[in-house]
Amino acid sequence: MAKMDAEADGRAGSHDGGPDGDGRTFETLSVIVPVFNERTTVAEIIRRIRAVDIPLVVEIVAVDDGSSDGTDKVLAALADSSVRVLTHPVNRGKGAAIRTGLAAVRGDLVLIQDADLEYDPQDWPRLLDPLLRGKASVVYGSRFTGERKNMLPLHWIGNRFLSLVTNVLYSSTLSDMETCYKLFDRKVIAGITVESDRFDFEPEITAKVLRRGYRIYEVPISYAGREVTEGKKITWRDGFGALRALIRYRFTPIEK
Repeated sequence: MAKMDAEADGRAGSHDGGPDGDGRTFETLSVIVPVFNERTTVAEIIRRIRAVDIPLVVEIVAVDDGSSDGTDKVLAALADSSVRVLTHPVNRGKGAAIRTGLAAVRGDLVLIQDADLEYDPQDWPRLLDPLLRGKASVVYGSRFTGERKNMLPLHWIGNRFLSLVTNVLYSSTLSDMETCYKLFDRKVIAGITVESDRFDFEPEITAKVLRRGYRIYEVPISYAGREVTEGKKITWRDGFGALRALIRYRFTPIEK
């Protein structure tokens, strides 16, 4: 079972990692959970997070992005020494929620985890393995190389198209740029300013990581996509925002 005490002193052990086996020590995984109107699923995703068996201390930072369905009350009941709850008074978007989470995390590693149950925390060991073994500094979970409940056709086409555009613009070979499961050595994102407020966070962070010369390692993950009637929030309009972001960040000077 994951060790949830964020103040543990060596009890979780440590792992050497980082690019080229540079001997960096990883002890704490910070998990940012952006939440907007997920009253029926957020308690279950926190339960699944707590049940994961990984050899790291887990810090959970849940960011309630202006929910209006009672999510705030559920999160208040879940808050404890391992779950910190941050709140936006109004809905600002997934990117804004992640930006708030990034400013608060304390871990050596940072992972994004949606609260809608489409992504299963039992896949975390797959994501962590390349990083803990020093083979990568950034790992993405690909929905197109693992088992999955089929996406809606429009979402499948849009995701594949955006990954293709990413590969053409940034000389990469990603199969799933839009995946939620993005895991970072914290040093990779420490100097990156996240500007996007909405779902264009995904292309922005991918573009900025790639332009800094980091190669993204992909591993297969499971995926249980939901439909609009089940609460899915991303729409085809967000695809245009992602495309604009990919083009914009390809030609914008990167931060030093």
